[in-house]
Formats: sequence, C-alpha cells, structure tokens
Amino acid sequence: MAEQDYDLIVIGAGPGGYVAAIRAAQLGLKTACVESRETLGGTCLNVGCIPSKAMLHASELYHEAQSGALAKFGIDFKGVGLNLDQMQAEKTKAVGELTGGIEFLFKKNKVDWLKGHAAFTSPNSIDVAGKSYTAAKIMIATGSSVTPLPGVTIDQKVIVDSTGALALPKVPKHLVVIGGGVIGLELGSVWLRLGAQVTVVEYLDQILPGMDGEVRKEAAKIFKKQGFNIRTGTKVTGATVKGGTATLTVEPAAGGAAESIEADCVLVAIGRKPNTEGLALDKAGLTVNGRGQIEIGHDFQTSVPGIYAIGDVVPGPMLAHKAEDEGIAAAEFVAGLTGIVNHDVIPGVVYTYPEIASVGLTEEEAKAQGEVKVGKFPMMANSRAKTNRDTDGFVKVIADAKTDRVLGVHIIASIAGSMIAEAALSMEFGATSEDIAYTCHAHPTHAEALKEAAMAVTGKPIHM
Repeated sequence: MAEQDYDLIVIGAGPGGYVAAIRAAQLGLKTACVESRETLGGTCLNVGCIPSKAMLHASELYHEAQSGALAKFGIDFKGVGLNLDQMQAEKTKAVGELTGGIEFLFKKNKVDWLKGHAAFTSPNSIDVAGKSYTAAKIMIATGSSVTPLPGVTIDQKVIVDSTGALALPKVPKHLVVIGGGVIGLELGSVWLRLGAQVTVVEYLDQILPGMDGEVRKEAAKIFKKQGFNIRTGTKVTGATVKGGTATLTVEPAAGGAAESIEADCVLVAIGRKPNTEGLALDKAGLTVNGRGQIEIGHDFQTSVPGIYAIGDVVPGPMLAHKAEDEGIAAAEFVAGLTGIVNHDVIPGVVYTYPEIASVGLTEEEAKAQGEVKVGKFPMMANSRAKTNRDTDGFVKVIADAKTDRVLGVHIIASIAGSMIAEAALSMEFGATSEDIAYTCHAHPTHAEALKEAAMAVTGKPIHM
C-alpha cells in the first residue's frame, strides 16, 4: 500500500473535530484537520454556544441594573443605558480569544489545518480546495446547521436564524421566535431582557421538547412570569416581509382558523440537521439514514472500515460536549486504544434564567422502564437561594425503586448548569440516591438542594 499523507484526517474543526485532532496528535498520529471557516471552533465557538452565552450574561447584567431588581439589596441605579455595539464587541472579543486558542493548540500539537471544504474522492482520500490528500483513517465531524422551515425564507435581516439573532444591529420591538426549544428560549431571553416584546410559537403542546414533563410545565410558568408570550400548539404556515416588517401566518397545530402575527424580527429555531451535503459520501461508499445521519458502531466506525464519524452527524443529542467526548474516544480507537463514552450520562443545559439542566432519564422515560422513586426539593427552601433571592425552581432525583440507583436528575435553578455536574458524576459511578444524601455538602450552597432531593427519594428531607 502506498504511503499516506496522514495517519488521520478529521473533517471539521468544531468541538468534536478539533478535540479529536488534538487527541490523535497527542497519541502520536500524524494528523490534519479540514476547516473551511476563517477561524476554528465550528458553530459552537463562532456562532453558537460561546457568543450566545456572552450575550446571555451581558443581557442579564443589563436587566439586573435597569429593571430595579437590585433595589432590594440596597443598590440603586439611575440612567442605565444600553450600548449594544459594545455588548456585541465584547462578545466578539471572547469568541476571538477562544478560536485563536484552538489555532495555538493545533500548532502546539503539530496538527495541520487544511483550509477549505472537503469532499471524498475514495474511502481514504479527499479533495480540499483542489488538492488531494490521503490518510489511513478519516473522521467526519462536520456538525449541523439550521433546519429550514418551508414557507419562511431567512434573509438575516428581518427573518433570521440563530447566527443572525446573535448579531442584530438594534433591539427589536417585537421578536417572534419560531420554536420553543433550547436555542429559541435562550436567544429570546437575550432580547427580552434588552427590551423586546417576545412571542414564542411552538408546534407542540409544551415548550422544551424531550425534557421532563414537570420541568417543562414549571419552565413555562417561569418564562410567562418574565414576560414571554408563549403560544403552544401553534404552527407557522408562511411569512412575508414588507418594509422591514414580517407578517407570519399561523394556525392551530390541530387545525383551525389562520391568523396573522406582525413582527420586526423573526427567529427561526426549529432545530438543526446534520451537515453531510458536499462531502461526496457516495465516493467513499457511505449513505445516510432517514434523518440524514451517518450510522456508526461502538467504535465510531461507519459501515466503511477506516472511516469514522462523531458529533452532530451521528445519532444522539446535538451537544458540543457529547461531540467532544466522542472525539476523544474515536481518536483513541483510531490509535488502537479503547475509547469510552457513556451515552446514558450526557447532561444538557438550557442557559436561560433560571438555568434548566438534566441528565439521564426523564420521569416519564424511567416509569416506562419500571418502578421508580422520585424525590423533589424546592429552591425556595434552599438557604443560599433564599439569601440570593433566586428561589425559582426545584431539584428532582429519580431512582430505581428496587436498587435505589439514580436514573435521572432534573434541575431548575440559577446555577443549574454547574449543579448538574455532580449528578452526572454520581450517575457515572453508579451512585444511589442514598450515596448523594449521605455526602456532606457545603453550607450554604445551592448544591445542598440536590442532597435534600436525594433525601426526599426516601421521604426524609430535612428542610421541608
């Protein structure tokens, strides 16, 4: 066999791809990573997770100062103003620091960056910007992109996707968010805090599809209290734009009379689809399933030996940290080691206020598998939440009725995204609710609510 240019070529430099490339290089493989963007990091770092968190944080600070929410702590602000350009600039600065950091790590680990779009020419060769490269192994990590909505054309001016919603030049008077999932609620929160009227249109009968039913109901109550106009069981059938105003046609999801909604900005956030177009998968002997995903085995290898796939292009939740862990594991398989990802313990977080986090099974899923015990503890009864005046939400622990093993944890709290790490670690090591209940937690902390919820599984919490 002729000598290859590389041991491994990774296609895509998002959270899965760049991590896989670095890990492979650390393991001694001659590695290259293909990326067509001007910067590394993929959707997450450039136009997704990172800039959205920067805007969420900044908008939360503005809202705290502007709304009078801090007056109860004896902090009075007058004449609070919004400099949206500066807010956007600080977001861009954070993104630049992180994407530049990946470029540094590529150089440090001797990973070659092949700039351009990759297309297979055979199972072990690709074309990038007119140049051919060969590798013993190739890994597809091309991520996902916004799912289009028929009848609603994105122009990135009046009708935008998540990328456009992160770069609006002014605060909309009325923002309509199509889709009541994570992305829609996070970006809707940003502009609501900055002064927009926000309407969320969701096709299903509740927001946050796929999450625990009790969490979905409580979240809807909290968001409505914040000022969101949430319209569930509603579908958008078309949109027109005239003079900077969008007119949406909506009707009940179950059928019924149509009506119109006007807005000066519309965000389409109905989901994401795997990026496989343009890869010439047929030249490699690959096909996709009915959802456009590439099927893989336990070792992340596709149906074609030597070709691997990870992240949003394969089945499973479209989450950056899932892609990262798969990237590390797949690189270890490529290097002849055994990589491990426990797909039953992948946390998910909604970075609204309060945050919403979960790991493992929902109560509905757990009950479908057998008998369970459930413990709940309200943040209202947590001392740290009480002092901080951030008492919305609860912690819920679901355990197997016979073994007491923790099957799922769901949290609504101001720092739920940080709190869920303890739950994930506990589940990774097969903890019971009793294990968490008998673990000493620092006082006063929000984390004590998880301990109390674990105690509630056996009906014996202390503070309620």
